[in-house]
Amino acid sequence: MHTRTRFITLAVAGWVTLWVAGAADHPSRAEETPPALRMATFDIDATPPLGNRMAYDPVMQTWDLGLRARGVILLGAGSPLVLCAVDWIGIGNEGHDAFRAALAAAAQTTPERVAVHTVHQHDAPDCDFGAEQILKDAALDPVSYEGTFARETLRRLAAAVQQAMAQTHPVTHLGLGQAPVFEVASNRRILGADGRVRATRYTACRDPELRAEPEGTIDPIVSLVSFWSTNRPLAVLSYYAVHPQSYYRTGIPNPDFPGVARFLRQLAVPAALHVHFTGAGGNLGAGKYNDGSPENRRVLAERLADGMRRAWETTQREPIAATAVSWGVESVALPPAKHLSSEQLQAQLKGTDAASFLAGGASKLAWLRRCQAGRRVEVTCLTLGPAWILHLPGELFVEYQLAAKAMRPDQFVAVAAYGDYGPGYIGTAVAYEQGGYETSTGASNVSPEVEEILLGALRRLLRPGS
Repeated sequence: MHTRTRFITLAVAGWVTLWVAGAADHPSRAEETPPALRMATFDIDATPPLGNRMAYDPVMQTWDLGLRARGVILLGAGSPLVLCAVDWIGIGNEGHDAFRAALAAAAQTTPERVAVHTVHQHDAPDCDFGAEQILKDAALDPVSYEGTFARETLRRLAAAVQQAMAQTHPVTHLGLGQAPVFEVASNRRILGADGRVRATRYTACRDPELRAEPEGTIDPIVSLVSFWSTNRPLAVLSYYAVHPQSYYRTGIPNPDFPGVARFLRQLAVPAALHVHFTGAGGNLGAGKYNDGSPENRRVLAERLADGMRRAWETTQREPIAATAVSWGVESVALPPAKHLSSEQLQAQLKGTDAASFLAGGASKLAWLRRCQAGRRVEVTCLTLGPAWILHLPGELFVEYQLAAKAMRPDQFVAVAAYGDYGPGYIGTAVAYEQGGYETSTGASNVSPEVEEILLGALRRLLRPGS
C-alpha cells in the first residue's frame, strides 16, 4: 500500500509539473500577470544659437535660463505614450507632423500616441516645415521658418527619447493636486456695452484704465499630475492657462515667467522632472498685473510658482496600475477660416508685399492646403484613473477648457493647448461676432463652426467609459 501511494503521489506531481510547463507555453491556460506601468523622462536644450532666427528677431545673446524640450514616456498600457512640451512659440502643420513622427519612431509607438505642445514663449523659435517649403518653392528666404535648427533639435530630441527608453522606472502611484494662482491671468478681451470688443488688454498693458478692468473670464487653477515610484517622484506635469509673456522682442531666447516658475519648482523638488504645459490661454494674458516692466517677470514667476507649490502640497496620491491608463483619439476636420483664399495667398508670393507674407502668410497657406487636402487634427485624451488630460491644437480660448471641466465635474481634468499651431487662434462662435484681435483675419485660421466640432470631440473623449 505504501508503494502504491508513493507511486500515485509521484504521478500527480509529474502531471502538475507538465501542466504548469504547458501553461507557460500557452498563457491562455493560466492567469496572465498584468503589465507593470513604467516611465522614462527626457530633457534637452532647445535654445537657438547666436545669429539664428527666432519667431520675431535673431538671437543677439543668451540668458541664464535657456529653452528646454522635455517630457515623459509611459510604458505598459499598450504601445508607449509620449508627452512633450517645447519652449517655442509654436510648432505647426508639417512641422508638428514631423515632431510627432520622429518621437513615435524613437519610442517605438505610433504618431497618434504622441502629444507635442509648445509653451508659447515669444522670444523663441517658430517651426513650420510646410511654410518653409512654400517660401523655398517661391525662391524666398524662409527667415523665421528656416528649419535647420528645428531639424537638429528634433534629431537630438528623438535621440534623447530613444536613450530614455532604456532607462525606465516603475510607476506605483499617481499624484493629483490643484490650487488657484493669484494675480497672474486676466482676460485680454474687454467688452463694451454693445457686447463687442472695445479694447484688447495684451500680456503687457501700460494703460492703467485697462489694467483696472476686472480679470474677466479665466481659469485660475494650476493643475499638477505627478508620477511616483513608491515614495520617489519621477515627474511633475503642470497645466495653467495664460499667455506666457511678461515682455519680449529682446533678441534673447528665454522661457519667460512660466519657465522661471518651472525652474523654481525644479529646485524645490529636484528628484522629479518638471514639465509645464500652457492651457487654453488664447484669450488670456497677464495684462491686468503686468505693465511690461522687466522686474515683473520675477513677480509673475513667483506667483505661478506659489500656486504650483500649493498644488504640490495638497497633492493626493493613490496607487495606479497600467490597466487604469488609456488613450483616446478624436480625429477632427477643423473648418478653415472663410477669409483664407489660396489664390490671394499665392498671389502675395509673387507680389510686392512678399515681405509681409513672411509674417504668417506662408503658414496660413500651408494650413489651408492641409484643410483642402482633407488633413485632420487629432485631439487626444490621456486617462490616468480619475484624471483626464486633454491635448488640443492652436491658441485655444479658455472657454473650451472651462467647458471640458464642466463636462466631468466629478473628475480631475487638465488641458494642454498649443499642439498643432496651424489653426492659430481658436475662438468661441460668439467671439467671432464680437470682433477683437484674436478672431481677426490676421490671427485666426478657422471659422466659427470650430466650436461645435471641438466641443463634440471633447464630449466623446470625456464621456464615462471612453
